[in-house]
Amino acid sequence: MSKSVKIWLAAAAVLTLVGGIIFLSVMFFLKWDFGKLSTNKYETNNYEISEDFRSIAIDTDTADIKFVASEDSERRVTCYEQKNMKHEVLVNDGVLTVRVNDTRKWYEYIGINFRSPKITVFLPKGEYGTLTVDSETGNVEIPKDLVFESMDITESTGKVVNRASVSGKVKIKTSTGNIRIEDISAGSLELSVSTGKVSVLGVTCADNIKIKVSTGDTVLENVECKSLVSKGSTGDISLTKVVASNDFSIERSTGNIKFKASDAAEIYVKTDTGNVKGDLLSSKIFVTKSDTGSVNVPETTTGGKCKITTDTGNIKITFTES
Repeated sequence: MSKSVKIWLAAAAVLTLVGGIIFLSVMFFLKWDFGKLSTNKYETNNYEISEDFRSIAIDTDTADIKFVASEDSERRVTCYEQKNMKHEVLVNDGVLTVRVNDTRKWYEYIGINFRSPKITVFLPKGEYGTLTVDSETGNVEIPKDLVFESMDITESTGKVVNRASVSGKVKIKTSTGNIRIEDISAGSLELSVSTGKVSVLGVTCADNIKIKVSTGDTVLENVECKSLVSKGSTGDISLTKVVASNDFSIERSTGNIKFKASDAAEIYVKTDTGNVKGDLLSSKIFVTKSDTGSVNVPETTTGGKCKITTDTGNIKITFTES
């Protein structure tokens, strides 16, 4: 190694060390609050709501959205937002609308940002019409003290947690993010994720449940519905105390399928690479096939059809009392 190269390397090392010391000193002074390094300016604004409304529509780019059931009749929207990306809050034709108003110049898109906008919607406990949320990046959280006629949520990147019952259809779609539905009653569920986990816990559904997953696990516990349809590419699906009055229809390309104290009048299962195992609550007439794997099912001649097909995987089913 030449002398000049050694000198340059030594200088680079010194500059790196100095830069590290300066960075640590600045962060210590800022009490390790990275948000203070942001070049974008944020502020908190409260929007009081005086007009009557029944439905709610939120359209934003990058914001966490949280609904809060107020103890009194308080109705307001609190936004932690960029000064040049404020939200409009208005009521029109009985719909409370919250939408972002991006007034940034082209050069204001360049900068450092360690903060995230937040939208908090305070509503009195009770029943509402349609809830529509369209967001690019951010989480959505809805509490149990609110009830809606229908729900339609679309997220690109972010998780959705819903604990609010819905008399009609619940439709939630995310590209990257988890979906969690917990302790609700609903007319029907239609859940879709590209990459993420789907959890349906303590749900009573008057109609059908449809779940589509590209990559991610699916967990259902203590669920009642008419039919369950689930399709996925990569990921396991687990059903614990899940009962459908009509049928289960489950497909996976790569992933295991597990039943625990679950049942349906008829069951159809297909997986390319994965095991199918577990226990059902009632007798079935089995139609099984595994190209590479063992098959172990009860020799019964009564009950609904249970058709299980795997390319590579084992099949093992037993019966248990409910």
